[in-house]
Amino acid sequence: MNAIAKVIDTLNEGSGRVIAPLLAVITLVVLYDIAMRLFIGRPSDWAFDVTKMLFGAHFMLMAAYGLRHHAHVEVDVIKRLLSRRKRALIDILGYLIFFIPFIWMLLTYGWNFFERSFSRSETTYGMIAIPVYPVKGVIVVAAALILLQAIAIVIRAVRELNQEEPA
Repeated sequence: MNAIAKVIDTLNEGSGRVIAPLLAVITLVVLYDIAMRLFIGRPSDWAFDVTKMLFGAHFMLMAAYGLRHHAHVEVDVIKRLLSRRKRALIDILGYLIFFIPFIWMLLTYGWNFFERSFSRSETTYGMIAIPVYPVKGVIVVAAALILLQAIAIVIRAVRELNQEEPA
């Protein structure tokens, strides 16, 4: 089980390290748009849409990396006062009661959004019609990566529960 958690961690660590620097690409597109406004008095037709979609994809894909590094929002004021075993139990219950239903909905509805967008060849509105389905596909990929990371966290919590506390 520990090997599975390590493989999941490696996958999300690697994908996060590849995706994180792509924020520079988004920055370059924004700078291009700003330069177009400054020099020719008009923004580009495509930059705003591309920036929105790239940032949304970046944010979603980095969620599993954030979960892996415990960079997510968590109310741990009381949790820090508990023993490691009780924290592990809270993690397991929290993931089973709240996380699993949420991620199931994200996967189900994300797939439906992607499928509908792909079948209709959905594009952005404007002069340059940019396809929307790749970003909607990212919802499904991100949800799968987040689910995998949650599995790794639960595996570690179960291992923590099975360890004997020192006397």
